[in-house]
Amino acid sequence: MADPVVIATWPFGKIATDISGPQLVAGKAALDAVIAGAQAVESDKSVRSVGFGSLPDRIGRLTLDSCVMDGKTLACGAVAGLEHIRSASAVARRVMEKTPHILLVGEGAKWFALEQGFKLEMPHTVEGLREWFEKHPENEKKPVRNDAPPEPQDINIDERNHDTVTVIGLDQAGNLGGVCTTSGLAYKLPGRVGDSPIIGAGLYVDNEAGAAGATGVGEEIIRIAGSHYIVEKMREGKTPQEACELACKRVHASAARRGVHTARVAFLALNPKGEVGAACTPKTGFQYAVAVAGRTEMRTAKEIPM
Repeated sequence: MADPVVIATWPFGKIATDISGPQLVAGKAALDAVIAGAQAVESDKSVRSVGFGSLPDRIGRLTLDSCVMDGKTLACGAVAGLEHIRSASAVARRVMEKTPHILLVGEGAKWFALEQGFKLEMPHTVEGLREWFEKHPENEKKPVRNDAPPEPQDINIDERNHDTVTVIGLDQAGNLGGVCTTSGLAYKLPGRVGDSPIIGAGLYVDNEAGAAGATGVGEEIIRIAGSHYIVEKMREGKTPQEACELACKRVHASAARRGVHTARVAFLALNPKGEVGAACTPKTGFQYAVAVAGRTEMRTAKEIPM
């Protein structure tokens, strides 16, 4: 039997690993454990970038994105632009289990969730709305660009706007499972979807090679198919750490080709042996939680220079 391991993005990822880690030790399947951990983060209204209580988009709408993937079967499901439903990760799992599809969006995703028994709820909190009003870009002296999506260097990722929790686990049977869930970037243009609900960008899981997840500016992660790229590098024999570092270098190369500054992104990975890796671009300050045999510790990822 494998030693159970679970990893999760950012300091609030400890909320997830504190739930998922003991469940894996108790023998739960990887996918069950990581989704339980992710739902704990989604339900924590002090987290401003995942679940209810997050900071809304440019016009005040709070939409959620999520995907899940089972490394044993490659089964996966996702939702994007989901409104008024508390747990996007739970709905993503229903998409995986109950439909022939992988991704449902917007009103279609909400309709499906209601059909599956989820309840409509008000997603905003007083604290979240207050922060949204206080920090809205329209309150800044710098003009807001409405004619085009912002360039990567214009998107600010800080301790209040991490935009994703990715949770990846290895269970006692040697199976991998993963979930990626978010409310997306605060003040995003309405309808914007990042990497989090996209299989191969924000998350990819395959028992035969490993699992990887991402966080940060999703547009840059999508450009390189970040998580899939990392898993394929592990399939070639790279360690999780080596694969994450190569993904960061690929982000640098992508930015250089367009003549823009590298965005703040981070990656983490877990292979079938239980080995862990993580890396980020400069100024990201990426910390992540790791639980081995149910005990969690925080680690800081290596920054990869240009």
